[in-house]
Amino acid sequence: MKKLVCAFMVVLFLFSAGVVFAEEQGQKTIPPSPATEQGAPPVQSASAVAPAVSPLKIDTGDTAWMIVATALVMLMSIPGLALFYGGLAKKKDSLNTMAMTFVTFCIVSVLWVVYGYTFSFGTDIGGIIGSAEKLMLRGIGPNSISDLAKTIPEYIFIVYQLTFAAITVALASGAYIERMKFSAWVVFSILWMTLVYLPVAHWVWGGGFLAKLGALDFAGGTVVHVNAGIAALVGALVLGRRREKALLPGNLTLVVTGAGLLWFGWFGFNAGSALGANGLAGAAFINTNTAAAVAAISWMAVEWMHSKKPTVLGLASGGVGGLVAITPAAGFVNVSGAIVIGLAAGIIPFFAVAWLKPRLGYDDTLDAFGIHGIGGTIGAILTGVFADPSINETGKGLLYGNPGQLITQLIAVGATLIYSAVMTFIIFMVIKVVVGLRVDTEDEMLGLDESQHGEKAYNL
Repeated sequence: MKKLVCAFMVVLFLFSAGVVFAEEQGQKTIPPSPATEQGAPPVQSASAVAPAVSPLKIDTGDTAWMIVATALVMLMSIPGLALFYGGLAKKKDSLNTMAMTFVTFCIVSVLWVVYGYTFSFGTDIGGIIGSAEKLMLRGIGPNSISDLAKTIPEYIFIVYQLTFAAITVALASGAYIERMKFSAWVVFSILWMTLVYLPVAHWVWGGGFLAKLGALDFAGGTVVHVNAGIAALVGALVLGRRREKALLPGNLTLVVTGAGLLWFGWFGFNAGSALGANGLAGAAFINTNTAAAVAAISWMAVEWMHSKKPTVLGLASGGVGGLVAITPAAGFVNVSGAIVIGLAAGIIPFFAVAWLKPRLGYDDTLDAFGIHGIGGTIGAILTGVFADPSINETGKGLLYGNPGQLITQLIAVGATLIYSAVMTFIIFMVIKVVVGLRVDTEDEMLGLDESQHGEKAYNL
């Protein structure tokens, strides 16, 4: 089975190389035409792209900020999420857990430039998916500008969106660790990014049907957190419980370090979604920090009352929960709204983790559903309540005279939840047939670091 996965990866990269070669040959032999058959701009050299693609001018200040924001979001995956999840896993599974995030970032980085960007942000086809006009970033040059980011080079917008896709896939791994084959995870990363993330991203951000409906998602409540959260739950149910179900974090110091890096990187995630160095980025920045702090404190307070001790893990989990919940609302709400969202994000996900999960019996190892699925849903819905037009004129919530926005938010959450759940289940069934899902009992007891990679995270 490992040979099959390796062969699949080789074929994938050979296909990518073939597309590149074909594109280069096409540019050499086919002269530029006024327009393609589908109305896309003609293929041109990099130096000729800017005037043909857009009369807009690249702003150096916005560009500088977006390069930094992109790097910050990359930091969220490697090392932020890798350390956060890796520290939570058992010592014998820590390295494998980190590797799941690392390999996903690499896979998505390649697939995004091959076809991910165009299917997410290409010309809308029926409100469902983008067109293939920019496969292998065809027709894009250093001076190209996207209509979705009018003051920065399109290359920067592409890489910025790439980092979102990568961390969304990686988030789901938190529910699967300590029992899923590494080969199965590799195949999952490819299929889920292609069949689930790309359509949902297009629906909300690429001009799809949810965007046309007026759904508000500033930085990824539905696209990232609801999407990954429900995938985490479905995958956990299909995989079944671990044989050693108790969660014994291997290194809480790494957890706190990872949580801090996530918080730091999240400013790029949320404030960067303003796509410019402007006042809206400032609003998203302060809302992000405020909600995260409120959620960390409220989670700690509730846990203190519930379990009689305030744990460091709870404090970190609350902070992440607040970051998750404020994500869709960061550029739409005022500080008061951010405080309420942070308060809800610290309390409701805590009970989802401490009360709901034990009663329903599903083994969401690192509470990816409890924090991201529940937290993302809270944030997406409350955006429809607290969206303040004085912060962002494109968003007007229930409290500001637009009850219809709340209905729209519920539709967006429901559509994402249902689609992601169904497709994730189908993907798992395919993987089960192709390479299998779970490691053997012996390998699970030994630990996935050694059984899957022949390495140890700690050689003490």
